[in-house]
Amino acid sequence: MRNDERFEIERAFDLLPHVVGCSWASIWFRMNGIKKPTREDFREKTVEYFKKIEPIMSCYPKEKKFEEIQKYIDFRKNEEVQKILDGLNKEVEKRYNRYVDYG
Repeated sequence: MRNDERFEIERAFDLLPHVVGCSWASIWFRMNGIKKPTREDFREKTVEYFKKIEPIMSCYPKEKKFEEIQKYIDFRKNEEVQKILDGLNKEVEKRYNRYVDYG
């Protein structure tokens, strides 16, 4: 698959973990009165909410022409989840710091 064929999916995965995952996780902690969750708890909650958009990640038809892009989507989803859990997603870590500083 050419790089230009997956450009839009790459951009989505650059944003979705922190825009969706962290935003919803932050609201969950705020509504539950948890001002200083552990990093691990914040990461796990971020992954929980990020995974709620999985249906859209598998919405392409089960046709041969979509196989390669679907494999790439599955790979990136798993890679992003692991990066979040390992503390390697800089945007998630930045959102955690902001939440505990300004909760």
